[in-house]
Amino acid sequence: MKKIAFLATILAITAAGMTHAEERRITVDAAGVVQAAPDMATITLGVTNEDTQASKAMQATSEAVVQILKRLDEMGIETRDVQTRDLSLSPVWSGRNNLNNDRPEISGFVASNRVLVRVRDLTQLGTIMDAVIQDGANDFGGLSFGVQDPAPLQAQARAKAVAEATAKAEQLAQAANVTLGPVQQISEQVGGVRPVAQMRAMDLSEAGSVPVAGGEISVSVNVMMEFGITD
Repeated sequence: MKKIAFLATILAITAAGMTHAEERRITVDAAGVVQAAPDMATITLGVTNEDTQASKAMQATSEAVVQILKRLDEMGIETRDVQTRDLSLSPVWSGRNNLNNDRPEISGFVASNRVLVRVRDLTQLGTIMDAVIQDGANDFGGLSFGVQDPAPLQAQARAKAVAEATAKAEQLAQAANVTLGPVQQISEQVGGVRPVAQMRAMDLSEAGSVPVAGGEISVSVNVMMEFGITD
């Protein structure tokens, strides 16, 4: 029993020492951001039609979308870059807000079909948007820019984040008059690709020749690092 008690005491002292050592850490976080010109755009376009008959509203919408898809194919947009985002048919009610408490009635139907399109050749973006508008697209859900291969930019952002975190840890160690030890733990969170300027919905009144400015996009990586203290 004495031997077991002695071993338990030694283990407790060792565990306490390890806990104390683990507490001697410097923990920092930092963000690395890289900006670059985009090489891809994503647009959400669609067609919406209203008619007193549901079938006619859907038929008009479908015919326009078929023409738009055909046009996109002719302009070199690959099948993998076109995806139906939303297809809907909704009633239009009349008399809902009348003061006579009359029963609302369906006066028509609205059919809508939205398609997400990735444009990998930005020199064609304005031309493509102009063409689909002529083919019947009357509903634009927005435009965003990105990069086809974000990995190299993420690697640059990651390196910047680690360098920034290391510099922070060295400053903290110097200020605390301790010696910075090796890295004990590191984790990251990729922030993704974001436009530097805010994305905005397109106003069709601006769609004469559809001028489009790509600007820059930013790629960010956040890291958290823990360093040991050697003295």
